[in-house]
Formats: sequence, structure tokens, C-alpha cells
Amino acid sequence: VHPDTGISSKAMSVMSSFVNDIFERIAVESSRLANYNRKCTITSQEIRTAVRLLLPGELAKHAVSEGIKAVSKNLTCK
Repeated sequence: VHPDTGISSKAMSVMSSFVNDIFERIAVESSRLANYNRKCTITSQEIRTAVRLLLPGELAKHAVSEGIKAVSKNLTCK
């Protein structure tokens, strides 16, 4: 984003609602997948699968890739 570009509070509210909705959908689908596989714990595999099921094509690939990168970065910092 360009440094001189801003975002209105209404637009920020819409984006916040969107992100919260997507996270909730991923959590619910991950839970269903874990339950289906008779697991008590949601693992990264269930989350990746949920993302692939919920997001279309290239967006899912990018989301999974960025998620793996973020987790790897977090693990190397500790």
C-alpha cells in the first residue's frame, strides 16, 4: 500500500468483519475435519485442508504458502 493512502474507519470495519468471518469459517471447517478423522486436536494439516476447501484456487495456494512461511519464521525466532 502506498504510504499516502489511507483507509476509512468504515472500510476498516468491513475488512475486520471479513477477516473474522474467514477465520471463523476456517476454524469450523478445521474442527469438522478433525472430528471426521476422530482426532481431538486441530493440527496444521486440518487448517491447510480447510483453507483449500474454503478459498478458491490461487488464493488458497497463496494463503497456505504464506501460513507456512509465517509459522516457520515464528519457530526460528524462538
